[in-house]
Amino acid sequence: MTQTERTTTDAGIPVESDEHSLTVGPGGPILLQDHYLIEQMAQFNRERVPERQPHAKGSGAFGRFEVTADVSPYTKAAVFQPGTKTEMVARFSTVAGERGSPDTWRDPRGFALKFYTSEGVYDMVGNNTPVFFVKDPLKFQHFIRSQKRRADNNLRDHDMQWDFWTLSPESAHQVTWLMGDRGVPRTWRHMNGYSSHTYLWVNAQGERFWVKYHFKTDQGLEFFTQDEADQMASADTDYHTRDLFEAIARGDHPSWTLYVQVMPFDDAADYRFNPFDLTKVWPHGDYPLIEVGRMTLDHNPTDHHAEIEQAAFEPNNLVPGIGPSPDRMLLGRLFAYADAHRYRIGPNYKQLPVNASKSPVHSYSKDGAMRYTKVSDPVYAPNSKGGPSADVERYGTPAGWYADGEITRAAYVDHSEDDDWGQAGTMVREVLDDAARERLVSNIVGHLLNGVSEPVLQRAFEYWHNVDKDLGDRIESGVRAKADEKDPKAAEQGNPARTDMQRKA
Repeated sequence: MTQTERTTTDAGIPVESDEHSLTVGPGGPILLQDHYLIEQMAQFNRERVPERQPHAKGSGAFGRFEVTADVSPYTKAAVFQPGTKTEMVARFSTVAGERGSPDTWRDPRGFALKFYTSEGVYDMVGNNTPVFFVKDPLKFQHFIRSQKRRADNNLRDHDMQWDFWTLSPESAHQVTWLMGDRGVPRTWRHMNGYSSHTYLWVNAQGERFWVKYHFKTDQGLEFFTQDEADQMASADTDYHTRDLFEAIARGDHPSWTLYVQVMPFDDAADYRFNPFDLTKVWPHGDYPLIEVGRMTLDHNPTDHHAEIEQAAFEPNNLVPGIGPSPDRMLLGRLFAYADAHRYRIGPNYKQLPVNASKSPVHSYSKDGAMRYTKVSDPVYAPNSKGGPSADVERYGTPAGWYADGEITRAAYVDHSEDDDWGQAGTMVREVLDDAARERLVSNIVGHLLNGVSEPVLQRAFEYWHNVDKDLGDRIESGVRAKADEKDPKAAEQGNPARTDMQRKA
């Protein structure tokens, strides 16, 4: 028989009882000197850290990434050299929902990865879609607020969402993805992940390339219909969380194959649209997928709070051979993510085991709340006291950043295909089949009928007409017909959709 471990306080002192407070006599009052009771209550009051804003609801697992191809001609990053195996952790999430929200709400899914490389921690924050709603970081917080809760009634509001979307035409491509099949993946195991952002790769010879990452699920793409998602939200609000944990526990380890698109550095200046625009994809015909390796998740966390809730993913964790592009949203995130972690879990969050580098750390950071890594003199640089110094010979050429004024200016001037509607329309007409288009119409109609008011509703019809005229007609007709069924009296008087159709006729 295994001997039971004995309860102690957080200081390791043996506890006299797990059930009874210290009192004056058998029925007397509790004593203030019951330090174990005080410790338990005080710690309970402080168990929660602020939830993420956004991506609050999610979970993840640990595993490995193994390089299966040779992309060394494009990057010198150790993590992507042939045959390299790297430990990692992944976290999947919804964007808009709070920590207790259903897993199967229609929402983009976060796809955040942390690689414990031999040259430090490399983080990637992405989604299950290759594009995003906005292209400028100034609009990001406004977008998130439009998807959250109203100030007056504390309710999520479709009118607020469509108000923002229809006043932000660059959102059309992502909203088309969101309202389509991939808006509700069947499980996290059955969805792709994308960097969405463009990154800079630099090889050992100093040559530069622009890249986009594509993690293709090896389980195949599967999704819930809106009706199935609604039913699952009622039956099991934690369905995706449960599915991943139980799949790994039974030995069904999910995997994703990583591919990249590689654009020669000079192509960016005169490409047919801005290659750093987060609302655009690079057509595979222009830049085909190149295999890199495989990510496999094979063990679950043992303490969700310590290992997943406190996992801090930040795109500023870039290792030698990988850098940012002039993508404005990415540049904004280089600051915002790390700043969020300092707020949520403190200035020394990188010392937590899940966030700590597995390669040696020689940093001049010091002090701050909850710091436990010891610091020794000298505590400043440059110094002549034997402190760490930068490896200028090896890393002196900036591999992580390139600010060519002409490239950047050229990327943000007008290109022949720099409109907001083109790629969304191409997706509707050429990527989706008839059944998928029918589901897209049904999903949009259902969403618009849920509290969207004038003049937002009319702007939404125009929005979808700009994406594709036939799609817009079907959506407008669908909203009109459903509104008539829902309120026959309003139909007689002329509901907004019917009145508009009559006016156009």
